[in-house]
Parts: sequence; structure tokens; C-alpha cells
Amino acid sequence: MLDRNIQPSIVDAVSFDLKLRKCEQYQLDNLVPVYSMNAGTQDVLMIEWVFKAGNWFEQKNIVAGTTNFLLKNGTSNKTAYEINDHFEFHGAYLNRACYNETAAITLHCLAKHVNELLPVVAELITDSIFPEEELATYKQNQKQKLSVSLKKCDFIANRLIDEYIYGFHHPYGKYTSTLDYDQLNREELIAYFKKFYAEGHCTIFTAGKIPSDLQQQLNTYFGKLPLQQRPIPNIQYNLQPALEKKQQIINDENGVQGAIRIARPFPNKHHPDYQKTQILNSVFGGFFGSRLMSNIREDKGYTYGIHSYIQNHVGETAWMISTEAGRDVCEATITEVYKEMEILQNELIDEEELSLVKNYMLGTVLGDLDGPFQLIARWKNYVLNNLDENYFYNSVQTIKSTTAKELQELAKKYLNPSDFYELTVI
Repeated sequence: MLDRNIQPSIVDAVSFDLKLRKCEQYQLDNLVPVYSMNAGTQDVLMIEWVFKAGNWFEQKNIVAGTTNFLLKNGTSNKTAYEINDHFEFHGAYLNRACYNETAAITLHCLAKHVNELLPVVAELITDSIFPEEELATYKQNQKQKLSVSLKKCDFIANRLIDEYIYGFHHPYGKYTSTLDYDQLNREELIAYFKKFYAEGHCTIFTAGKIPSDLQQQLNTYFGKLPLQQRPIPNIQYNLQPALEKKQQIINDENGVQGAIRIARPFPNKHHPDYQKTQILNSVFGGFFGSRLMSNIREDKGYTYGIHSYIQNHVGETAWMISTEAGRDVCEATITEVYKEMEILQNELIDEEELSLVKNYMLGTVLGDLDGPFQLIARWKNYVLNNLDENYFYNSVQTIKSTTAKELQELAKKYLNPSDFYELTVI
């Protein structure tokens, strides 16, 4: 029996031998791949249908996002109210989201109700009709929401920095205007729905306490659908970054706060520098004890928080520093960010700080392995980025073995202020 009078020994996370739980894989009759994590202890279940239906494939702005949003707003047999009522009656939650390359429908429910819910999800994927009145309500609500957001400096900064890095006509760089909503029409949504959902390319992820007959049920409701029939369109976009790297925009003459974004292009997850750079980023601005937080928040008091991160894009991506600071200290904040870059280039990270960061990062990985939903999320990230479990083990080994000298070389390679786009929006 555990003696609670004796303090347990403290073990560094770097000494853990982390293992990634295997993911079960199978295919439905129509070749739709299914990734399943049966690791739940409670009677709950998550099923996610991921389609190659992101804004990468749209020919007109916001068609992909609108199609995804209105998927649950009416079929030939059910109104939006009846669809929502059905899921709420069974204590389930059906969400949808649209990203750059993919769009998803996500169901969270009690496993015992999945029989009642899967047929309705299948109906949404095959028979959504996008009623005119639902589209009109959506346009009105989104335009109102946009008009409010456009008054916020951080919202403007997030839109523009992506445009500066990728170009407005690249899926990663474009954004929405009220004119886009005005020009939407129902026929475009139906055509996009048919091409990228009803006859689209789908991958299914399931996690939780998986019922023994779930594979059979998925095959019954989704294995006969005309999915995976069309080839995925091979669409390439050229980057069109801004010529001017330093921008300052006054969005509100009376604003007391400025949104600062400093970013540079960066390779994606497949690049050999990516995993080691995640360690450098953690030291720089990737967690609450980072250099940027210690200097600009704790020491100078310019901001409540400042973070750096590498965007999680499948293709081209970017290394971003993001914060909001008082209007009168925006310039000083930017100066301090560049000072921290130069310090990382010129001075080795001491072993105590590097050990702290490595333990933090491995502790975060350990936390992400706790529970079926977290595990399937990690697997989904690998699948959608064309990676496998070796990426996990390489990442863990990289965190454990990377030296301060290697990080200094990466800082010299990637943390040059002249490579960064700089934007302040007040």
C-alpha cells in the first residue's frame, strides 16, 4: 500500500520513455480510411469526418467556409431546427469547422446513442440543401460580426500579417469582406457541397469508448456513399509576399493599444530543422517562462503576454511573434523582441534554462498522451500532414538530445531581424 507519509521521488520528464499508443486503422467498403483510438473509460465517443474541402479548393472567396457552416442547416427531410433538436435530444454535440486544406464535421455523443445519430450525419453529407433563408440569415449575422471585429486591432493585425507573408490570393493569406458575403449564392454552395462532400475525399477519426459494432455501423451508413471517387484537385498557389516589410496602420485614432505581429516564412514539418527549431522557439517565446515573456512582460511591463509560435500549415508556414502592447510602448516592444533574437544568436543558452525548456516540452507531450481524444488529435495531425509515428519518436529524441550550440546555429540561421515582416496596428 502507498505510504503517503513518504514524499515521492521527483523525476525529470526527460527521463521518461514516452510511447505513442498505436492507432487502429481500417477501410470502409468505399475505401474511406478510418483511424480509431479505443481508449476510453467513460461512455463517450468522438467521430470526426475530415474532407479535403478547405478554402484551398474554392474558386471564390468564403464558399468553402460557408458550405461547411451551413451543412447542418437543412436537408430535404429536416429543417435546421429539427437537425439541431435531434442532436440535442440525444445529448450530442455536432460541430463543423473549415480550415485551409480540410473541413470537418465532428460528433461528440454517448456511445449508446450513436445508432440514432449516424444516419442523420450521413443525411447531412448526402442531402444538405442550403435553404435560401438560412443563407440570408448567415450573411446578415456574419456581416454584423465582421463589422464588430474590424474595430479590433488584433483582428486586423492577424489578417494583414498573413497577407504580407503569403499574398492575398494565397489560401493562407486571404480574408473576408462584406462584399464577399453579398456575392455568395446558393448554387455555388450546392456545387461545392456535391464536389467536395457528397462525392468528396473523406477520412474518419474515432476515439473514446468505441462500441464493438462501430466499424459495421460506419460501413452501413458511410461505406456505400460515393466518396473517394473523384481525384483530389492538384491546385498550386504562388506566394506573393509584400515588398515592404515594415508596416504601421492606424485603425482607431483614439486607440490606446497596438497589436504587434512580427513574422517570417519558415519551412513546414517535413524540414530537418523543424523539430529542433521548436525547442529554440520555446526558449524564445513559446511558453510562460520564455525570454520574451520574462523580458517584455515581467521586466518591462509592456504587455500582458507575448508569444512566438510556428504556424501549423501543411504547406508553406511562418514563424510568428504576437502580442498586444500599450500604444506608447509598441516601438520599444519591437526593439526588445529583436534584442532577444540577437542574444540567442550571440550567446549560448545555459544548461539550466535548456533543461527547464526540455522538461516543459516533454511534460506537454506527456499531457497530450492522456486520453483518447488527445491521442487521436495527435494521430490526426500526423495523418493530415503525411507523417507517421516515427515523427513522434524523432521529436522526443530531438528534444532530449539537442544542444545549446545547435540552437545557437539555428538562431543565426532563422532569427535575423531583416528576414521578418513587422506590423503594428493601433
